[in-house]
Order: sequence, then C-alpha cells, then structure tokens
Amino acid sequence: MTEMPAPRMIPALAHPAGAAAAEVPGGATGWSGRLLHIHVAPAASYEMEERAEALCVAGRGIEGDRYFAGTGTYSAKPDVREVTLIEQEALDALARNDPPLQGGPLRLAPGDHRRNLTVVGVPLNHLVGRRFRVGEVILCGGRLNFPCKYLEELLGMPVYLPLYNRSGLNCGIERGGLIRPGDPVALLD
Repeated sequence: MTEMPAPRMIPALAHPAGAAAAEVPGGATGWSGRLLHIHVAPAASYEMEERAEALCVAGRGIEGDRYFAGTGTYSAKPDVREVTLIEQEALDALARNDPPLQGGPLRLAPGDHRRNLTVVGVPLNHLVGRRFRVGEVILCGGRLNFPCKYLEELLGMPVYLPLYNRSGLNCGIERGGLIRPGDPVALLD
C-alpha cells in the first residue's frame, strides 16, 4: 500500500467548536479516567487493529492509522481527526439499550466503533476546547464526533441514532509520545 501525503489537519483550537469552547470557562472538572483500548486501521474500511502501545505524532496522528497515512474515508476533507476517542460508558449504554433508541441492546466489540482510543471515566463532551493528558501525550479537544451512516453500513447495525451526541471526541495532538492501555487520562486546563 502506497502512503498518501499527510492530510491537512485543522489545529484543534482553530476549529470553530474548539476555539469557541476554549474561550468559555467551565466544563467537567475533578474527574480522572484511563485509557482502555487503542485501535488503528491502515486504510478506509479496513478492520481496526488493537495495539498494546501507539506512537502519537503532534500535528499528524497515530502512526499506522489511516488518518496519519492520509488513507481514511474523510482524509481529503481537512478537519480535526489526529486522534478520536469514545467513552466506554456510551458503549455500555448501548449494550443496555439506554436510551431505547434501537429496538434492543447493541454490543460493540472494542474497535467496532472505529475510534482510536476507548476511555473510561472521561467526560468527552466536556473536553471540546480543553487540553488533557493521556499518559505522556497532550491532546486538545477540537470537536465532538458524530456518527455516520457509513459506520452503520460497515457494522450492519443501527448505531446512528443511539450514538448521536455521544459518538466521541476528535482531537489534535499538542505533544506526542507513546500511549498504552492503562495510562491515566487527566484534564490540564
């Protein structure tokens, strides 16, 4: 597979959502979370691969991931997508059919959601415009991620509506480094 030129990323705090949120105090504080899973895919539609560690590169993404390589479905569209995160709590809610939007429980295996990092104890919707640490890496929340019909097609499951408003966070990498499952996640701002 030929590596494509790096996609043009929008810095997280330059995205309209990230910039607006950075100017407003507030959001959830006093929490502590941790990284559960790391996943990458080498190209669009490829199965996500779990990693025991990953190298995050500032301004680029996770080495070995489709958006780092410029081969992701949305790589041609400049955006904040160096790293994407999702809350384990949202996945647990889907498995409980909470709220009952899809006609029954949906169980997504780690990686099915196609986000890079699965975290627990981290209020992602409150981190737009905020800086936070995952292990030694510093991320900036740029915008909320929204589910798409493409994800439904790949999974063959009705996840669009149940994941709406809890489909994760798109981030930029301010300071790169290695991350591993079990690393703590903490607010910096």
